[in-house]
Amino acid sequence: MDSKIEFLESVNFDKKQTPQALLDQLTHSFNSLEELQKQFGKVTVIHDNELATLVPKPLFDETNLVDYLKFNTKILKTDFITYDPLKIADIVVVYVPLVNINNFIFERFGSFEYKHSATITLNRVLTLEKNSKSLKMYLNIETSHFEIIVVENNHLKFYNRFEYSTKEDFIYYLLFTAEQLQLNPEEFPAILMGSVDENDDLYQIAYKYVRHVSLLHEDAMLYSNDASSKHFTLLNSL
Repeated sequence: MDSKIEFLESVNFDKKQTPQALLDQLTHSFNSLEELQKQFGKVTVIHDNELATLVPKPLFDETNLVDYLKFNTKILKTDFITYDPLKIADIVVVYVPLVNINNFIFERFGSFEYKHSATITLNRVLTLEKNSKSLKMYLNIETSHFEIIVVENNHLKFYNRFEYSTKEDFIYYLLFTAEQLQLNPEEFPAILMGSVDENDDLYQIAYKYVRHVSLLHEDAMLYSNDASSKHFTLLNSL
């Protein structure tokens, strides 16, 4: 039986928002959208922010969460830190969720599940590549940031998240990553997904500098009535 999307609503912001501004928008959406007045059998919250890092599971110690994050992320003493083990790899995603958002959802629905967006993206990409030996670069693109995931032999070789404002920012980080990993842009396939299509400036500039560029195939999406990968992370969380 095919899974189908019954309702999908998105709110785009021109710039990064504070936790309070996000809560205000979330409250407004719940108060104004009839679909959100219903009861749900399962509720999942996805925290999509840069306050995250990956730790190999053999080296992971739950008592060292602060240490894992403080070297590459600006965190506060009051931040709550948690983690998600990946289902398909020996990797743990350590991150800071927005506690005010979690509290709002708990007050509204009671118990619920929450994850970091990197957990969902990595689980899905590694699942798609579980029978592949070749090296591929996946780029999950959002309005102001994107993720680069490089896999080979069903193993994660690289993951990082980059902020960008222009197409030049985007291609710089793509080519810089390729250079650091000693990948030849004439050889590796780059698969783009998320907020991008073939007419997009990001797709066009990637196509100019990388020989093998394509969009994620519609067969990789889980929902029969939406072959677009625009909401890749969201739709792969369910």
